Amino acid sequence: MQLSIWGIFISAFLIGFSGAAMPGPMLGVAIDGSIKKGFAAGPLTVLGHGILEFLLIIIIAFGLKDFLSNSAILGVIGILGGAFLAWMGYDMIKASLKKTVSLEKQEGKNTGERSLILAGAAVSAANPYFILWWATTGIESIRQAYILGIAGILAFAIGHILSDLSWYSAVSFAFSKGKKLMNDAIYRGLILILGVFVLLFSVKFIAGGWQMLF
Repeated sequence: MQLSIWGIFISAFLIGFSGAAMPGPMLGVAIDGSIKKGFAAGPLTVLGHGILEFLLIIIIAFGLKDFLSNSAILGVIGILGGAFLAWMGYDMIKASLKKTVSLEKQEGKNTGERSLILAGAAVSAANPYFILWWATTGIESIRQAYILGIAGILAFAIGHILSDLSWYSAVSFAFSKGKKLMNDAIYRGLILILGVFVLLFSVKFIAGGWQMLF
């Protein structure tokens, strides 16, 4: 039981961290805010993002109980979630090897005078990648966590939100100091390693979905 809880926490953290580390509108908001407002910009941006995700977790886990008990539907979701992770992992590895990802390219995305908390929630809700992730991989992750009840859901939620907080806090700290403590070479190496992890998780998701179907 304890190992399973830790397994859910670690997988939620690694998968979440992989998604957080890839460039996107939220990363731009955090970097821009860090340059202008200091270290707090990262955690504040994650707070808005985290509130939205926590609400989604509650809705999926407790509002879709009947949905989450249908093995055929869940089998399809598991395969789709695994396929999405496979695409995500492949894209991360390709971007790293081709050097198309860069922290430098994320600078200068101005949020104006808007609250960073609201900005974190707004850019997440408007991001098709975010919506697709939760509609496939997110639902399958929560289904697996729900097997262990409330403890499993909490382990998933904490692991997932901590992944965002740790990454954006690190980025915010680096940029608030007026220089990048993580250069693009290190960043791309991190993306490559995380991409491999995501591919491994995709196999697990697809295998689990296949078993539920057949």
